Amino acid sequence: MPTLILLMIFGAAAFAFWSAGRAAAERAEAVGRDACRAAGVQWLDQSVHAVGLRLIRRESGWLGFERTFRFDYSIDGEDRHVGRLVLRDGRLVAFSGPVAREPASLH
Repeated sequence: MPTLILLMIFGAAAFAFWSAGRAAAERAEAVGRDACRAAGVQWLDQSVHAVGLRLIRRESGWLGFERTFRFDYSIDGEDRHVGRLVLRDGRLVAFSGPVAREPASLH
């Protein structure tokens, strides 16, 4: 009987970890897609790829995860650039990739 309870606890923890990872990936995808749209570049492969997972201490003092994702984008349709974003608890804390273009100033 204790083995079954331990298996159920382990299964619930594994499901919670997987579910949080999926939610973070969906959030990262939305952030990357919006950044590409704002910069006027093409979002490639329609997905993000998890490339890092770190254990961090949250502002509240509890432990949490920092997840790093990468995505690809193209400026002219023939090149390929890599963007990177970092999420902590669903919040964007670091981003490198396309930036919104400034309108050219007239002189």
